[in-house]
Amino acid sequence: MVVEVGDGLRQEFWCGEHWIAPEADLADTDLACVDLNTTNLFGANLSGADLHSAHLVTSDLSGADLFRADLSALNGVATCFVCADFHGADLGLANLMGAKLDGACFVGADLGGANLAGASLQGANLTEACLGGANLFRANLDGANLRQVQSMGANYSDANLRSVDLSGADLHGACLFRTDLTGVVADQVTRWPDGFDSEAAGVIIED
Repeated sequence: MVVEVGDGLRQEFWCGEHWIAPEADLADTDLACVDLNTTNLFGANLSGADLHSAHLVTSDLSGADLFRADLSALNGVATCFVCADFHGADLGLANLMGAKLDGACFVGADLGGANLAGASLQGANLTEACLGGANLFRANLDGANLRQVQSMGANYSDANLRSVDLSGADLHGACLFRTDLTGVVADQVTRWPDGFDSEAAGVIIED
C-alpha cells in the first residue's frame, strides 16, 4: 500500500502560542489533542512534546525529532514520518494506518496496540521497541531492524518482513498468517508463535 502525502499542506500558522512551521522548535510543547492535519512540520524539533491524541492526518513530519515525545492515541493516518526520530517515544494506541515511516528510528519506543496496517517501515530501526498487540496487517517492513523487539500478540498477517533482523525478538502469540519472511535472520533466542516452523518459512537461524 503506497500512500502519498497530498499537495497543499499548511505551511506556517499560529496554534495558540506556538508557531507551527517546517523546522520549527517545538521541543517540550503541549500540543495534546490539537488539529495539525495536513501540516508541513518537516524537520521540526518536537522532542519531549506532548502530542497525545493530536491530529496529524496526511501531514509531513519527515526528519522530525520526536525523541521521547508523547504520541499516544495520535491520529497519524497517511502521515509522512520518513527518517523521523521516535527514539523512546510513546506511540501506544496511535493510529498510523498507511503512514510512511521508512528509515525512521523507533529504538526503545512503545507502539503497543498501535494501528500500523498498510504502513511502510522499510529500513526502520525498531530495536528493543514494543509492538505488543500492534496491527501490522499488510505493513511493509522490508529490511527493518527488529532485534529484541517485543511483539507478543501482534498481527503481521500479509505483511512484508523480507530481510528483517528478528534476533532476540519475542513474537509469542503473534499472527504470521501469509507473512513474507524470506531472508529473515533470527537466532536461538527468537521466540515464535506456538507450532510455527520458522525454517520452513524461509527464516535463517544464526548462532
